[in-house]
Amino acid sequence: MSVRTPDPYPGWLSEEDLHEARQRLPMVYVEAVPVRCDPLGYVTEVGLLLQATDEGKMVRTFVSGRVMYRETIRAALLRHLEKDLGPMALPQLPPALTPFTVAEYFPSPSQSGLTDERQHAVALAYLIPVTGECDPRQDALELSWLTPEEALSPEIYAEFAGGRGDLLRQALASASWGR
Repeated sequence: MSVRTPDPYPGWLSEEDLHEARQRLPMVYVEAVPVRCDPLGYVTEVGLLLQATDEGKMVRTFVSGRVMYRETIRAALLRHLEKDLGPMALPQLPPALTPFTVAEYFPSPSQSGLTDERQHAVALAYLIPVTGECDPRQDALELSWLTPEEALSPEIYAEFAGGRGDLLRQALASASWGR
């Protein structure tokens, strides 16, 4: 049984074609770490999604998803933010969409430290302020707003899968947190 959200664009690739493509090509993704900021723009809270894996294990993660053919990065970010956080999240995309990092996921352990057993994926990773009410949907079971200290605590850090805890450290460092 899969807990993944059904593809909203089923004409893009069938499940079989997608599986075949994942075996031969790197897939392009966007990842967004939702944050709440104070009036000066400093990160005060980090939004972490709780999801169940296909094996039933609970893991922490971020807003994430594929960039579709002929879709802009901006449109992909907004689509996945709305899909995972709800239509009233009110994400604040910056005018210049420069990611805080480009993350490379591999099907087995590698130099990047990031893994995705399904595929080789390249993800443009963003820190996105959110000002509205979030109602986790689709694959997300809950959204927890944690202080940066709480989000990086050993207990929460251990709940990240595939090296995403390190990605959170990079996200917060890009916002000058913890310096």
